[in-house]
Amino acid sequence: MDPYALARRIRAFRKLKGFTQSDLADSLGVSLGVLGAIERGTRKPDVQILKQVSEVLGIDYEELIDTT
Repeated sequence: MDPYALARRIRAFRKLKGFTQSDLADSLGVSLGVLGAIERGTRKPDVQILKQVSEVLGIDYEELIDTT
Protein backbone atom coordinates (compact mmCIF):
# COMPACT_ATOMS: atom_id res chain seq x y z
CA MET A 1 0.00 0.00 0.00
CA ASP A 2 1.52 3.29 -1.12
CA PRO A 3 1.57 5.53 1.98
CA TYR A 4 1.26 8.70 -0.08
CA ALA A 5 -1.75 7.42 -2.02
CA LEU A 6 -3.38 6.32 1.23
CA ALA A 7 -2.61 9.72 2.79
CA ARG A 8 -4.27 11.51 -0.14
CA ARG A 9 -7.35 9.28 0.13
CA ILE A 10 -7.72 9.90 3.87
CA ARG A 11 -7.40 13.67 3.35
CA ALA A 12 -9.82 13.65 0.39
CA PHE A 13 -12.47 11.62 2.22
CA ARG A 14 -12.08 13.80 5.33
CA LYS A 15 -12.68 16.95 3.31
CA LEU A 16 -15.51 15.36 1.33
CA LYS A 17 -17.29 14.47 4.58
CA GLY A 18 -16.81 18.00 5.97
CA PHE A 19 -14.36 17.18 8.76
CA THR A 20 -11.47 19.40 9.75
CA GLN A 21 -8.23 17.75 10.77
CA SER A 22 -9.02 18.72 14.33
CA ASP A 23 -12.51 17.17 14.16
CA LEU A 24 -11.19 13.89 12.82
CA ALA A 25 -8.24 13.76 15.23
CA ASP A 26 -10.61 14.29 18.17
CA SER A 27 -12.96 11.59 16.91
CA LEU A 28 -10.07 9.15 16.55
CA GLY A 29 -8.50 10.01 19.88
CA VAL A 30 -5.18 11.00 18.32
CA SER A 31 -3.31 14.27 18.32
CA LEU A 32 -3.55 16.73 15.47
CA GLY A 33 0.16 16.15 14.83
CA VAL A 34 -0.36 12.40 14.41
CA LEU A 35 -3.23 12.90 11.96
CA GLY A 36 -1.23 15.52 10.07
CA ALA A 37 1.68 13.09 9.70
CA ILE A 38 -0.70 10.37 8.47
CA GLU A 39 -2.21 12.76 5.91
CA ARG A 40 1.27 13.78 4.71
CA GLY A 41 2.26 10.15 4.32
CA THR A 42 5.14 10.42 6.79
CA ARG A 43 3.49 8.18 9.35
CA LYS A 44 1.93 4.84 8.45
CA PRO A 45 -1.34 4.28 10.31
CA ASP A 46 -2.05 0.87 11.76
CA VAL A 47 -5.08 -1.14 10.70
CA GLN A 48 -7.04 -0.12 13.82
CA ILE A 49 -6.68 3.58 13.01
CA LEU A 50 -7.69 2.97 9.40
CA LYS A 51 -10.79 1.11 10.53
CA GLN A 52 -11.65 3.95 12.91
CA VAL A 53 -11.18 6.49 10.10
CA SER A 54 -13.57 4.55 7.86
CA GLU A 55 -16.16 4.27 10.66
CA VAL A 56 -15.99 7.95 11.62
CA LEU A 57 -16.20 9.08 7.99
CA GLY A 58 -18.95 6.59 7.18
CA ILE A 59 -17.15 4.81 4.36
CA ASP A 60 -16.23 1.18 3.76
CA TYR A 61 -12.79 0.15 4.98
CA GLU A 62 -12.04 -1.41 1.60
CA GLU A 63 -12.97 1.83 -0.15
CA LEU A 64 -10.52 3.73 2.06
CA ILE A 65 -7.55 1.45 1.49
CA ASP A 66 -8.14 0.78 -2.24
CA THR A 67 -5.25 2.79 -3.63
CA THR A 68 -5.06 1.00 -6.98
